Amino acid sequence: MKKTFTALLLILLLPCLALAFQSTENMTEKENTNDRMREEVLAVHNKYRAALEIPPLAWSETLAAHATQWANYLAQSGGQLCHSKFPGEGENLWKGTANYYSHTQKVEYWASRRKFFKSGIFPHVSTTGNWSDVGHYSQMIWRRTTEVGCAKVSAGNQDIFVCRYAPPGNIFTRKYDD
Repeated sequence: MKKTFTALLLILLLPCLALAFQSTENMTEKENTNDRMREEVLAVHNKYRAALEIPPLAWSETLAAHATQWANYLAQSGGQLCHSKFPGEGENLWKGTANYYSHTQKVEYWASRRKFFKSGIFPHVSTTGNWSDVGHYSQMIWRRTTEVGCAKVSAGNQDIFVCRYAPPGNIFTRKYDD
């Protein structure tokens, strides 16, 4: 009777133990992914800031949570990119093939727009005459910005990547390095 009870108990508990182990494994994988994202995002941002002798950004879990909320909203709304207009925060958006681009590549895409950047009073900061051609880059290097937090959400075969910044950059009538 005791052996039957023990065998029955194991049969009932094994699926639960397997789920618990799998959940812990997924949590560790997610934490590693978030750690990698944080490291890559900060490394790229701070490389461009250092080149201009601008203090480095710090990671903000609060901004990352806000980025997650907006990325989820965009994914649920069909994946069309649009800015949130969240007060007190700046924002950069990116979309591309799911699980194809590294976080470094995403942020480097924004930084690549520096080729059109010229120092000046915002919005007169682009050699093309259109500030939106450099808005992602100027947000990255805005001196008064001290924190960044990002999130990636997959929607079908697309990744949506959102970074939030505080204090926000791209302030009209201000220079990026004021």
